[in-house]
Amino acid sequence: MPHGFLSPAVLLFQPFLLLLLIVKLVLSKRSSVRLPPSPWKLPFIGNLHQLGLLPHQSLDKLSKKHGPLMLLKLGQVPTLVVSSSQMAKEILKTHDLIFANRPFLRGADLLLYGCMDMGFAPYGEYWRQMRKICMANLLSMRRVQSFQTARDEEVAHLMDKIIQASSHPSEAMNMSQILNCFSNEVLCRAILGKFSKEGRYKILFEMSEEHNLLLGGFYLEDYFPSLRWLSSLLESNERAESNFIKWDYVLSQMIEEHTNRNEDKPNDDHDFVDILLSHQKDTNADISLTNRNIKALLKDMFVAGIDTTSIVLEWSMAELIKNQHVLKKVQDEVRQKAHGKRIVEMDDLNEMNYLKSIIKEVLRLHPPVPLLLPRESVENCQIEGYEISKKTRVLINYWSIARDSNVWEKPTDFLPERFLDTLINFRGQDYEFIPFGSGRRICPGMQFAISTIELALANLIYQFDWALPEGMGTEEIDLTEAPGLTMRMKKQLYLVPKPCF
Repeated sequence: MPHGFLSPAVLLFQPFLLLLLIVKLVLSKRSSVRLPPSPWKLPFIGNLHQLGLLPHQSLDKLSKKHGPLMLLKLGQVPTLVVSSSQMAKEILKTHDLIFANRPFLRGADLLLYGCMDMGFAPYGEYWRQMRKICMANLLSMRRVQSFQTARDEEVAHLMDKIIQASSHPSEAMNMSQILNCFSNEVLCRAILGKFSKEGRYKILFEMSEEHNLLLGGFYLEDYFPSLRWLSSLLESNERAESNFIKWDYVLSQMIEEHTNRNEDKPNDDHDFVDILLSHQKDTNADISLTNRNIKALLKDMFVAGIDTTSIVLEWSMAELIKNQHVLKKVQDEVRQKAHGKRIVEMDDLNEMNYLKSIIKEVLRLHPPVPLLLPRESVENCQIEGYEISKKTRVLINYWSIARDSNVWEKPTDFLPERFLDTLINFRGQDYEFIPFGSGRRICPGMQFAISTIELALANLIYQFDWALPEGMGTEEIDLTEAPGLTMRMKKQLYLVPKPCF
């Protein structure tokens, strides 16, 4: 065969050989990429079958086997699960900008005006402006302090309600319901002012419950993005659409009422809705607010604010009644500091260190949001030598972090004393204790929530002795968690109050 001549057979196989070489190069490149450890997964659905009704607990068990940085495949979506304070710091501080975005979630899109709210809005200029408006006009320390009179009045109203109910000493009170109503009323006063309609409290509570259930529900598109066309054919979103329509009607009413009465209202009596409407009229504002923008923000405030406060108060009361020695100790502190007063005031709280440590311990052991709101990487990065691809969803399992035995002594025990001689706080710099998150997307409402929780809990302890319904022992208190986006008690809490003064 002359030099340089190739047979027809060789020429025929040349493209095939070239393809084999390309595949080999691609595979060798892939094999050199170091990915975080992963559990065994099924075809198509990946690790979806390993998420139970309480995903934070399911993920905690998996992380104990596969490590604090674990890569799951939830359907088609790569999902990084973070279960230690060290790994949380990597995400929330070292690489905060890369992970500041939110993934697209169908529930949020349906319920929150296409994610025009602050919590689920994509990271960018719109989100920055929404946060700036909320912080300046509702959630900053200055604004939280300005609501003190309203907060005092609502706490006093809560005490009066319990005193009236306690006139039937043999009847137990549904504290879960009462605390949720209180949380609702405080938020309505801050957002809607003195003229908020009392009849709305019940409907807001019911709509919020339904909203959170739907927001945390299963949507095919969230796990199989390529099947978006199929999910639109198969999934019925009637329930979400019905909830959205109810909310939209109520929020539109609020805006209309404020618009109609603002002309005769003094400037110093403006509430959050008034301020949002004034922003809407301001031609020099950094962002032009539509009614949809305003309604999305209001819905965020109502749903997040009502739930967080009432959940922490509910767990606090449950743990105190279960741990009588803790209840006795904090009652002694509160009654000594506020001795002789009709009601505990905000200034009295500064010296109530044990009360504050109890609230911290509740936020550790029973966080309102056990899985922090999901994030998504906007570019490739490396964490601990592992490659994290762009568009990876990130779940930070705070429930797991707060029960890490490498950090916390006796992590499943209720021990408020652990916070007495430490500077650890919930402001986002101590990554073993981040109930409100950390970094750019930290929950901006934490000061509002904590101020309300401290004042309400102090007065509940100060003004009443508490007991379980007749015939029930402390060992019968059920601390089981209910499924959902937020972590309520599965069974409602019933207690019997006895006024002390």
